[in-house]
Amino acid sequence: MPTIYRCCLRTASYLILFSCTVLLISNASAQHGDQKQHEHTNALVNESSPYLLMHAHNPVDWHPWNDETLAKAKAESKPIFLSVGYSSCHWCHVMERESFLDEEIAKFLNENFICIKVDREERPDVDEIYMESLNVFNQMMRTGRGGGWPLSMFLTPEARPFFGGTYFPARDGDRQGSPGFLGVIKKLDNAWKTKPDAVKSSAKVLTEVTQAQLSGGDEDLPTAIQSRWVADALESLTESHDQQFGGFGFSAASPNRPKFPEASNLMFLSYLAEGGNESAKAMLENTCQRMLMGGIYDHLGGGFHRYSVDRFWAIPHFEKMLYDNGQLATVYAQLYQLTKAPEYKWAVEGILRSVSRDLAAPGGGFYSALDAESEGEEGKYYRWEKSALQAALTDEEFEFYASVYGINAAPNFENEYYAPQLKLPFESTAKDANLSVEQLLEKVAPMNAKLLKVREERIAPATDKKILTEWNGMMIRGFADAGRILESPSYVEAAVEAAEFVLKSLRNKEGRLYRTYTNGEAQLNGYLTDYANLIDGLIAIHRANGDQRWLEEAVALQKVQDQWFEDTDKGGYFYTASDHQTLLFRTKRAIDGAVPSGNSVSAQNLIYLADAAGMPEFKEKAKRVVLSAGNLIDQVPTAAPRMSIAADALKEK
Repeated sequence: MPTIYRCCLRTASYLILFSCTVLLISNASAQHGDQKQHEHTNALVNESSPYLLMHAHNPVDWHPWNDETLAKAKAESKPIFLSVGYSSCHWCHVMERESFLDEEIAKFLNENFICIKVDREERPDVDEIYMESLNVFNQMMRTGRGGGWPLSMFLTPEARPFFGGTYFPARDGDRQGSPGFLGVIKKLDNAWKTKPDAVKSSAKVLTEVTQAQLSGGDEDLPTAIQSRWVADALESLTESHDQQFGGFGFSAASPNRPKFPEASNLMFLSYLAEGGNESAKAMLENTCQRMLMGGIYDHLGGGFHRYSVDRFWAIPHFEKMLYDNGQLATVYAQLYQLTKAPEYKWAVEGILRSVSRDLAAPGGGFYSALDAESEGEEGKYYRWEKSALQAALTDEEFEFYASVYGINAAPNFENEYYAPQLKLPFESTAKDANLSVEQLLEKVAPMNAKLLKVREERIAPATDKKILTEWNGMMIRGFADAGRILESPSYVEAAVEAAEFVLKSLRNKEGRLYRTYTNGEAQLNGYLTDYANLIDGLIAIHRANGDQRWLEEAVALQKVQDQWFEDTDKGGYFYTASDHQTLLFRTKRAIDGAVPSGNSVSAQNLIYLADAAGMPEFKEKAKRVVLSAGNLIDQVPTAAPRMSIAADALKEK
């Protein structure tokens, strides 16, 4: 936005500070040994987050993000080192092993910084502000780099950001061309002690620009929904669509650029395809077919990994996230409804089988994620040597399996291992075997079951056992949509069971939601996305079984959301409740990322509730939500695809 460039010119001290530091260097790949044991205990030992507890015995004197810690930084006039990550983040584990278990690095951090560790999944409000500040920093400094986790931000004692990066190796020379973390923190400490005014001035600028980006801007909002918004979004997606391998944002100059499922884009295309748009249907099916063929889909155990490290969906980053699988269960169920292609039903069943097996919590609800690594190696649990596949299958089975999954070709993972995947679309693969797609899937099913049984004897990746309201809402919708479309009552029953658990365990007596539930205890006030996605899940149950109870629960939660989150001035919703802990500022966004914006989901919820519950005031509220994002949609048509769905539903016909 123009604000960024105006702010770049506002202070010369900004350049003075960063001439004293090194630029961010992002992730690189390497293998590392197991974590050493240390006889240290810090304040994280009293936390419930599995990610924070992983760091409770680091020599770094970690503190949680709270008012007491922030007051400590001010009292001691020390800058803050903020490290944000999550339990299934591979590079978070790498940086811990390399830097946070290093006694020399820990000693320097403890003496010169207040060190705060944050689980981004528990505190997305903190993560949002400081991740955006890193993005702004990178734009200002023209580093050419993006964000990611671990997020490594340095803040003034007032919690204003002044320098940041993601992963750093421990020392100069540990990674070619990457500055070492020890050298970075020494330079930043020197800058703070020798040029504190320059640091504070730079932090002020960076904070102001970040606030402008996250507050929704101060421009005049449109007064009417524009009919061109949907067409503009479709045109923009078409331009970025990889016609050969599906997905969006492919660059021929960067063939190994990661590819994400981008479920909000797929839901937008599905909405248009249901309305008869053949172009949208073609992009949707191309992307979903290619994803399902690739290694990003777990052909043995079902479910999708988080993203592919290449254009081809071939090799994934191996963690499995509940939010991906919840959204993709809906996407593939809708695609099956459109096409009746059996592989899409197979995908839905695989997703739900995987979640039920690996992420279902006792008593209802779903855990958050499975790690990417086991025994200190990413993908070790999922990879196969050819000899292991041969040993697990009969000769006849292996011959067929190898022909389907390309096992006789060169290894596709680290030049040594195989991540099973199809080389041709399902229909072509079946035709080559003189089978229908149904027969192909039936034939490989017992082979994959055999291999899964062998795989389950390995040391499995860790499970993040946080139960998050937001992500459970997505998974509840996934089960309910699948049950409705596939006519499977057991899936709807699973959605109901999870909804019962969340409403009982993550809602207080006043009807307000908690964010997270761990070890029998709910804590942290819910965010906008917790309300919006749980309401979305309850609506999906109502659509599936028609039970009025779920419509009433959705309406009740919507009223609570309106009370605590609504921007009564400009329309739409803030990310945090009006009585939430004070941060640098209160954010309000409509961008759909890996998870959809709470505003986008809310707009769709309000439209459904207005009609189903006979509450026309909700439809007027939905219009205000959409218009509050109008400038964003004008400037970046694909920034909020789920908001565009709501806009299309509300536009004058």
